[in-house]
Amino acid sequence: MKIDLKQNEMVVKAGNSDMLNTGEKIEGKFIVTNQRLYFKALNGNGGKYDMEVEPAQISEVHFFNTGFLSPNGLKIILRNGEDFSFKIKQRNAFGELINKMY
Repeated sequence: MKIDLKQNEMVVKAGNSDMLNTGEKIEGKFIVTNQRLYFKALNGNGGKYDMEVEPAQISEVHFFNTGFLSPNGLKIILRNGEDFSFKIKQRNAFGELINKMY
């Protein structure tokens, strides 16, 4: 997997993640850089579910539980009304980084 970083962009944190929006679980990598967020799908879904979000597009970040005692859900709501939900380890650390960006 390769992402094309922009000029002066560097990865701050990355981890395995599942995108939950599509009615199915899409495995991939959730990447936070100093300039934007990326989700890169794996297992043949690359390109179809890949996303890139700039901080100016983010309206809110919410935490949720994906199971009864599984505090690992992260929802990103955009200004245009779209939202993306992810199951991710260390969601608090990712959420703090994202909140500092916008």
